[in-house]
Amino acid sequence: MVGAGLATLGVAALASLFMAWAIGAGSSGSTPFAPAVGANAITVMRAGFVVGILGLAGAVFQGANVSEAVGSELVVGVTLSPLAATTALSTAAILVAIGVFAGYPIATAFTVTGAVVGTGLAMGGGAAWPKYRQIAALWVLVPFVGGGTAYVTARGLRDIGRDRVLVPLLAGVVGVIVANIQFAFLGGPGEGQSLAQTAAAGALGSTSLAAQAGVTLAFAALVAAALYRDVAGDPERGQRHFLLALGGLVAFSAGGSQVGLAVGPLLPLVGDEVPLVYVLLGGGIGLLVGSWTGAPRMIKALAQDYSSLGPRRSIAALIPSFAIAQSAVFFGIPVSFNEIIVSAIVGSGYAAAGGSGGGVSGRKMLFTVLAWVASLVLALAVSYGVFAGVDALI
Repeated sequence: MVGAGLATLGVAALASLFMAWAIGAGSSGSTPFAPAVGANAITVMRAGFVVGILGLAGAVFQGANVSEAVGSELVVGVTLSPLAATTALSTAAILVAIGVFAGYPIATAFTVTGAVVGTGLAMGGGAAWPKYRQIAALWVLVPFVGGGTAYVTARGLRDIGRDRVLVPLLAGVVGVIVANIQFAFLGGPGEGQSLAQTAAAGALGSTSLAAQAGVTLAFAALVAAALYRDVAGDPERGQRHFLLALGGLVAFSAGGSQVGLAVGPLLPLVGDEVPLVYVLLGGGIGLLVGSWTGAPRMIKALAQDYSSLGPRRSIAALIPSFAIAQSAVFFGIPVSFNEIIVSAIVGSGYAAAGGSGGGVSGRKMLFTVLAWVASLVLALAVSYGVFAGVDALI
């Protein structure tokens, strides 16, 4: 029995790595730099390489919250068994991989959430309605908040004279977010800490909200001033630098969010025997390999098929994407980066011609939304049926 349990655990781990590869090739590997590629700020292959490295770092330093939510908060009354984890991960990974090779971005959070809930219910667990409402609220709000913010930002950046002031101000907003990101390596064991908290404690000897706010504003001002100087010297170069920095931040955030979709179901199986950081590292490596081997295809699809992007509209798309991603990581909510990025790209695209479309492919968007809904329903139904069938046989 012990040997059989270890074998099943091994299969579950392989399924987790496969899921990590599929996510790296599709969601976390393709979406962060797609707007930058669309704006010709970076090549497809270089984007895939960089996003893999940054995704690995994000997985290790920020992946705990979402991983724990996926592993233990989606179903109540039961703990996922090795067979259940294998079923959920395999079902979700196959669906995501199909999307990668078909050229349509499948929402990974939809598939993994559906698969975990399906297997959990098949085990006899109960629905975690409070968590479902929290997740559903974010999923529904993402297109409106992300797309709406991208639209407003892109409209503001259309004026060439105005963008020399607006771009540095937007950089300052990004600086506020970066200063308050929780990093695992800055806090104590099992706790995260932000740059603002660390700097306030070191320089001011206080971690009060006032001290953190002061450090945050100072950091934001430095970032804004640096970009203002860059843009003043060469506007196009400054915008390109800002766009690449945003792509890197989104790639880091993608690793912190998406790794939980791959390794979360494993956490109930390994318990305290394997430190969480090692589990996150394994998942991060899977994301990295997926980004290097499978992401270029999806980067092209997102950069070219959804909207004709320039540097300003790409910046407008990435800023809300970064903010939403970090919010999801902070609250431990599984979220699809495809939904975040595609919504923002469409929002910035509609700003191109006063809301008349701006090169956005309506047909492509229709198929994408249908794929998102279908992936959730299909993952839940298939995982429930497969687990129930296999469990009855053994």
